[in-house]
Amino acid sequence: MNSNSEQLSPLAPLQAALAQHLVGHESLIERLTIALLTGGHCLIEGPPGIAKTRAVNTFSRLVALDFARVQATPDLLPADLTGSDLYRQETGQFEFLSGPLFNQVILVDEINRAPPKVQSALLEAMGEQQVTTGNTTRELNKPFMVAATQNPIEHEGTYPLPEAQLDRFMFHVELALPNSEHERDILNYVLDNDQIDSLQPVIDAAGILDAMQRVKSVHLSPAVRDYIVRLTTATRGEGSSGEYAKDIAHPSSPRGSIHLAESARAKAWLLGRDHVQPADVSDLACDVLSGRISLNYRARAEGKTPRDVLTAIVDNTPVV
Repeated sequence: MNSNSEQLSPLAPLQAALAQHLVGHESLIERLTIALLTGGHCLIEGPPGIAKTRAVNTFSRLVALDFARVQATPDLLPADLTGSDLYRQETGQFEFLSGPLFNQVILVDEINRAPPKVQSALLEAMGEQQVTTGNTTRELNKPFMVAATQNPIEHEGTYPLPEAQLDRFMFHVELALPNSEHERDILNYVLDNDQIDSLQPVIDAAGILDAMQRVKSVHLSPAVRDYIVRLTTATRGEGSSGEYAKDIAHPSSPRGSIHLAESARAKAWLLGRDHVQPADVSDLACDVLSGRISLNYRARAEGKTPRDVLTAIVDNTPVV
């Protein structure tokens, strides 16, 4: 551990508290924390009942930030997120009533149930941290983070997220059902210790903003930057692992490289290092890039998934 280890103190209590309340979700805890540190956003996918919504609710209670939850439904309107102008008869003027997006941590539950216009309303907020209504553009408070959930097993009444929307998320985290050991731990916790309502924040906005600045100082060497680029451009058929791009219909955009670099910096800082190692990049690559690629018909017919292809790319891309 180097002299930068004191940087761990603001976020270590957050991760420890999350681990106590979210059994078997260590990877998700790390991804949520990294997203917070980098101004990124997180899409959480998994079957019902595995604590996707609970994870974000718990996370929001442990950070002293304004929180809003939006339950996506087919009749949701863009103004339900952004807010709208209300005419005040007594004053003869319009007054803007802000919507949930003007909070700092936003949970969009079952985002794929929201219609395309509502999904599009998130694009500006997630990409530019601002909201435009009418002729007025309003800045959002910082830090700002969107965490969205979706259920992969239900398709009726849903609207799959378009590529442009998926590209705004730093992470696409896929959760699986727990094993028997974790399931017993979950059962014990819920029956004996479920006190989420009594949770108190362990870090405030000032501490988070300070940590965000510290993360930016983590060194990203030219060699590691080249490794990131090789991983991303392999999805376009370039390099020694470009052969796996034969299964990819739409490769990753340059934002994939940017998010991979930013998240690797945050991961290194959380581990107490002042520099990024290739292992930081390879560990995050699938969660960063899987939402940015789509497979062609042949690959899907063969039962392959984006993570299968990305795993092959990571395993076969040289570090140097």
